[in-house]
Amino acid sequence: MNKIINIIKIVFGVVGAILFARILNTGDDAIEADAALQTSVLAPFMWVAYIILGITVLVVLFFSIKALFTGNVKKTLISLGAFILILVISYGVSSGTETALRDGDVLSAAGSRLVSTGLTAFYILAALAVLAMLLSSVRKILTR
Repeated sequence: MNKIINIIKIVFGVVGAILFARILNTGDDAIEADAALQTSVLAPFMWVAYIILGITVLVVLFFSIKALFTGNVKKTLISLGAFILILVISYGVSSGTETALRDGDVLSAAGSRLVSTGLTAFYILAALAVLAMLLSSVRKILTR
């Protein structure tokens, strides 16, 4: 199995290198000037990137779900519940107002509230991470 994965990695690497060399050989000015050339040179390179991204996402999802069921399910569910609680709290304290964007579109109040929720959740999680690192460091210092 490992041999097959290594062969697949080598094939994708060689194909990507060939397509990248083709882009470099064509040149920026020629690619920018001709739409047909953009499609013929850039599209295959992008498809290889999409395929690799798709495979990566599938592998990560597979191993994440596998780890959920082989590990401590109770601890996983508690962590997931805590994360959902942080999202609910973030949504509760967030507010949204219609906002004009640079391109002339308008971000709705609901969209603005979701953005605010994401930022608030990020700040809470970042603060908890810093706090956990500090507590871990203090605990190590005190136990020595």
